[in-house]
Amino acid sequence: MGGCLVSGVLETIGMGEPGRYRPYRAYKDSGVEWLGEIPATWGLKRLKRIVEFRGGGTPPKDNIEYWRGDIPWVSPKDMKVSVVWDTEDKITAQAISGSATKLVPAGAVLIVVRSGILIHSIPVALAGRAVTLNQDLKALIPTSEIVSKYLAYLISGMQHELLVEWKKEGATVESLELDLIANTPTPLPSIAEQHVIATFLDRETAKIDTLVTKKEQLIKRLHEKRTALIISAVTKGIDPNVSMKESGVEWLGEVPEHWEVERIKWFARMESGHTPDKKVESYWLGGDIPWVSLADTGQLRELDRIMNTSVMTTSDGIAHSSAHILPAGTVVFSRDATIGLCAITGADMAVSQHFIGWVCGPRIKPEYLLFVLRSMSQELERLTMGATVRTIGMPDVKSLVTPIPPVQEQQKIVRYVLEKRSQIDALLAKVRNAIDRLKEMRTALISAAVTGKVDLHEEVA
Repeated sequence: MGGCLVSGVLETIGMGEPGRYRPYRAYKDSGVEWLGEIPATWGLKRLKRIVEFRGGGTPPKDNIEYWRGDIPWVSPKDMKVSVVWDTEDKITAQAISGSATKLVPAGAVLIVVRSGILIHSIPVALAGRAVTLNQDLKALIPTSEIVSKYLAYLISGMQHELLVEWKKEGATVESLELDLIANTPTPLPSIAEQHVIATFLDRETAKIDTLVTKKEQLIKRLHEKRTALIISAVTKGIDPNVSMKESGVEWLGEVPEHWEVERIKWFARMESGHTPDKKVESYWLGGDIPWVSLADTGQLRELDRIMNTSVMTTSDGIAHSSAHILPAGTVVFSRDATIGLCAITGADMAVSQHFIGWVCGPRIKPEYLLFVLRSMSQELERLTMGATVRTIGMPDVKSLVTPIPPVQEQQKIVRYVLEKRSQIDALLAKVRNAIDRLKEMRTALISAAVTGKVDLHEEVA
């Protein structure tokens, strides 16, 4: 990263005025492509020369004497913090003596070396206390030549480059190779300089993290506003002066006096779904009939209208099952797993048994029903059964109630919601972009510091 870009990054996030961050006086070629030039006074050693590697393992789960202890046992799910003090699972001293996991001292640098999350990044954290690890992690225990925090920042700031260097070429499993990690050329400032860099980064990344947290809180508030907008519009209308009446339904409360309140089934035909036999190849091979299933959860969570599905079935599959094709404009609604996900079909489609299809009659518009279903999350939660496999029974689905404004008013409400929601979505996009930019700046800042692109002595002094 060039000095001009680094200066620009630091100035943009309000951490310095022009010319404040200067490069070192002299540089030398590191001989390492991903590292480039480093300050002339810095050394370079392979990682295995300056750290001790220690792995982990999983004590047998069926031995109760190994679990429910007080010794933290770190797995990838615990690597969401910069310093690991506590873990979800803990083991006993007996587990350490009776399994492959070993105690790792406080201050060790922990990295995930095997997990699906390695596709995009290398999770890294410091051990805040003595911990043990599972087999998906490695501990890098620094010698006297390298400071823990500097090493952690080096891996964090250069993780995209290191992810390429540490993966075995052609490997299908997402994992890092210990030999490649051990032989990594590592830039080595003096111990004093490492402390300077770590102190600077502690201070400045904290500022960025605070900004990111504030923007994430703003996203949460905007989502709440978005939800409240939809609920208010479809249950109270958009005329603030309209006379109200009690609906007689707890989750609805008051509704406009001229609205009806009835079960959805009186205004939309309820259709259940089915799965053609998965073992019969002709029901699926070359399928051209969209079939809504739990594999489409992502679309249903994000989109109002589903145009295609992850899985397609054939006319043969439809003919030999209880599934049947529902017309475009059907409101599909998940009643298993993630309850209440819904969208409008953009074409003729079938649905699995995990879904209900509402084929709207002339007195209710699909778009309005969609927003009503998305407004009754608390009611759906009340009706949901099962701790492991969550579901809503068919009798409860048949009992679901909706307010029914006149059709023209439904159309006005839908237009109002779409307009106001698009304004909120535009704000959400801006805030997400700002967060992405801050995270990029954070990485750029760390990268510049740990590779010697800027001299930070005066900053810390």
